[in-house]
Amino acid sequence: MKKLLAVLCIGLGMATYAQEFEISAELRPRFEYRHGYKTLADDMLDPAAFVSQRTRLNFGYNSEKLNVYFSAQNVRVWGDVATSSLSDKNGTAIHEAWAELLLNNQFSLKFGRQEIIYDDQRMFGNVGWAQQARSHDALIATFRPNDNNRIDLGLAISAESESLFEIDYNVNNYKSFQYVWYHANLDSFGLSFLALNNGYAFENSNNEQEVDYNQTFGTHATYGQNKLKADASIYFQTGKIANTKLSAYNFALNAHYAIGENFNVGLGGEYLSGTDMDSNSNKIESFNPWYGTNHKFNGWMDYFYVGNHINSVGLLDINATVAFNKNKFSAKLMPHFFSSAATIVDGMGEKMSNSLGTEIDLVLGYSLSKDIQFQVGYSQMFATESMEILKGGDKSETNNWAWAMIVVKPSLFKTSFKKAETID
Repeated sequence: MKKLLAVLCIGLGMATYAQEFEISAELRPRFEYRHGYKTLADDMLDPAAFVSQRTRLNFGYNSEKLNVYFSAQNVRVWGDVATSSLSDKNGTAIHEAWAELLLNNQFSLKFGRQEIIYDDQRMFGNVGWAQQARSHDALIATFRPNDNNRIDLGLAISAESESLFEIDYNVNNYKSFQYVWYHANLDSFGLSFLALNNGYAFENSNNEQEVDYNQTFGTHATYGQNKLKADASIYFQTGKIANTKLSAYNFALNAHYAIGENFNVGLGGEYLSGTDMDSNSNKIESFNPWYGTNHKFNGWMDYFYVGNHINSVGLLDINATVAFNKNKFSAKLMPHFFSSAATIVDGMGEKMSNSLGTEIDLVLGYSLSKDIQFQVGYSQMFATESMEILKGGDKSETNNWAWAMIVVKPSLFKTSFKKAETID
């Protein structure tokens, strides 16, 4: 019958297109105990304990000519509104709402609210750990000349509201950006290049708003063969931020080796340039990983670059990894040894040690099924006096953080069908 239908469609000048539609959901409650998370603990302040939750409802449609995706989410802390409240504190937000036009086998155009993820997510990531995550209002044109090469051109322009004339932009966000990203697969190697032009609004000395642009250029490379996997990256930043010159850089190198079927060990390092605390230069030398998933890097206690440590003394992070996976169970242990990249001075102007401390991260995971996962984690920071200068608080306190999370991501409904279309 299917063959007969196909013959009839061809005979009538018709073409059939496969289409898919899926409704999925995500529920992700997470308990956290914070006593030194992001900043050092203080003996005058008690630890925090709470449960946050992300709830999403997703709709996806795919065909040979068009992909459409919509994701609505609610982010809450258990108890942030009364049990009989008429309204929610954060309400429901649109996390993603985009369409992708597949113009032909090589060109596509994607526009709307969307996550942007490239390479290891150091410069562009979805910040998936944060319950609200990150998405952009942007347009991305993609060219795929073949299976091993891809070029993306991304554009974004931001306004606070519709207006008849230009008005100031006061949202904590970029005013505009443009970027080009190129990726090539070369057997066991992967190679990417990124050029990003950022525009941020600021108020000048005449209390008038201007937009300064800064640029990030860099490359990310990966290698994987047999039991060895490695990656390396280097980025440079220039231009201006709030009428101040920017000159910064970042480089990283990581290697992982599989020991048998279940164990994996790794060693890595990352350097992000910083600005000396006693600098007299009118220049920013601190690297900024603008839209990256920064929780993934430099320790899970988020002392660095997760809404903090911007335009500061930079960072040198030497870390190791021991990971175990078997059946449905996983475990990972990661020690980090932190130092500043630039000079730290105390309140008297005396130079301090560059050593910031050591962080130990441990996470355990269990997959009950493909839709249900359990994760627990514990981290502890062993800080130095230099960290006290940067963060405040007390290094002698037990600075630790513990969490437990359940991730439920069911597919509620999924169907595929074929649609006949008249050939002109």
